[in-house]
Amino acid sequence: MTARRSDTVAGYLFAAPAVLLFLLFFALPLLATIGLSFVHWDLLTPPRAAGLANYERLLGDSHALRVIGNTFVFTFASVVLHLGPGLLMALAVQRRSSRPLKYFLRTAYFFPLLISWAAVALLWQYAMHPTFGVFTHYLGALGVPTTSWLTSPTWSLPALLLVDFWHTIGFTFVILLAGLQAIPVNLYEAAIVDGAGALRRFWNVTLPMLSPTLFFATVVSFIGAFQIFEPMYIMTNGGPGDATRSIVQLLYETAFRSFEVGYASVLALVVFAVIFIVTLLQFRFARRWVHER
Repeated sequence: MTARRSDTVAGYLFAAPAVLLFLLFFALPLLATIGLSFVHWDLLTPPRAAGLANYERLLGDSHALRVIGNTFVFTFASVVLHLGPGLLMALAVQRRSSRPLKYFLRTAYFFPLLISWAAVALLWQYAMHPTFGVFTHYLGALGVPTTSWLTSPTWSLPALLLVDFWHTIGFTFVILLAGLQAIPVNLYEAAIVDGAGALRRFWNVTLPMLSPTLFFATVVSFIGAFQIFEPMYIMTNGGPGDATRSIVQLLYETAFRSFEVGYASVLALVVFAVIFIVTLLQFRFARRWVHER
């Protein structure tokens, strides 16, 4: 009994730091946000009880609903762009490159992720300048019609998707490349012996064995894209109009410009609820297509 009790105490001690961090940085802030969503508070005067007024305001706020729609469009487009080209890039590097070239490409693709979002946003804002931007200059030299990318209602969101892709595709690429490298070579050898061509090997060997990695990349990409903030805030400030405003930017503006902390807390809970529900759905439907090794 003494040895068992000692092991139990040791287990609690090892788990204590993780539990403490969870309480301090997740559970308590979440409870505080839920509490603030039921009050009116401008950070300067004492909070006043609001009941469900902040939630009712959200349901009738066409501006907020439009911003949430923008965020969903950006998020799903970002996930598709990361998984499709990211997988093609990983396949190309895995199958056709020598070891030194693989090392160079891994470094080159991953390097933009090491740059802060603020620096990336300023860099691309300059590159897409309609008058002296590098991006605009070379497209014009090739005879491609150019526009004011960041102020166009049509092109501003695709421009931000391009910037997001350039900055974060390295993470998805490295994850998928690691998944490809973990697939046993003997499976491909057996498929070749059975007469399977390249397309059938990809469909029957690569995709099933890579499905856990694809699932992880999908979940992480969705969570990251739905919380996007810096490029919208720095490059377009949510404009033109609300064409590129994200829900996190709206949350920031509501809390720290309008000083409506209660309503901002409701928006924060929307972000949490969407990520939580979509992640649960992804885990639920993963049983149908994710094959554990």
